[in-house]
Amino acid sequence: MIEIHPLSGIPEINKGDDLAAAITAGLAATGLVPREGDVLVVTHKVVSKAEGATAVLVGEENAAYRALVEEEAVEILRRRGDLVIAKTRHGFICANAGVDRSNTAPGTAVLLPRDPDRSAHSLRLSLLQATGVDMPVIITDTFGRAWRKGLCDVAIGLSGLEAIADLRGTFDDFGRELKVTEVAVADEIAAAADLAMGKATAMPAALVRGLGLPIGNGRATDLVREAPGDLFR
Repeated sequence: MIEIHPLSGIPEINKGDDLAAAITAGLAATGLVPREGDVLVVTHKVVSKAEGATAVLVGEENAAYRALVEEEAVEILRRRGDLVIAKTRHGFICANAGVDRSNTAPGTAVLLPRDPDRSAHSLRLSLLQATGVDMPVIITDTFGRAWRKGLCDVAIGLSGLEAIADLRGTFDDFGRELKVTEVAVADEIAAAADLAMGKATAMPAALVRGLGLPIGNGRATDLVREAPGDLFR
C-alpha cells in the first residue's frame, strides 16, 4: 500500500537555512521515522529559497517580472499576452522560464534552482547523515502539459531513483510486445505527492512510503524531450 504523508512544521525557508534540518524536524513533528524505501518529495521553492535563487522585483513589479523572465530564458518559444513559454538553461520547456511569484513575499520572485539534480543529491546526502536512512529525493515544480488542460507537478530534480521505467521489449497480457512505453515514474510520484501537499498549505515536502522502488541513478534531466523528438517545437 502506498502512503503519502505531508510534513508539517517546516518554517519559512530563507537563504542559507539548513533545509535538511528543517525537513528532519518536519518528519519528527509529523511523527514519521524514515525507513528504507521511503521517498522524500520537496517543492523547488524551499530549495531555491535555501540556495538564494530568488530575486527582488525593483521598480514597477510587473515590468520587473517580465524582464526577469527574459533574463532566465535561453529561448522564447511562444508568447500570448503576458504568458511566455520558454526554454530554461536546464532544458525545461515551461511557462515564464520557471520564474514564480506565488508563495513568496510581495515584491520578490523565486527562480528555479541552478542545478536541481545536484540540489536533490545534496539534500539526499544531508538527510542520510541526519537520519541514517538513504531516502531518494525528488524536487518538484508545477508545469502545464501540451496535450491536457490544467497543471501538474513534475520532477525537476532527482537523486536515488530511476526517472523512467522503460517497458519497451516487455509484453502485455495478450502477448503483444511494448514498443514505445516509457513510464515517467518520477513525475508520477511528484504529482501524487502534490495531492497531499496542496498548493497553499505551507507543507512543501512529503514522505512517500510503500513504492517498493530500488535505489537508482536517474536524473530529472532524463525526462527532458530533446527538440528533434518534440513535435511541439
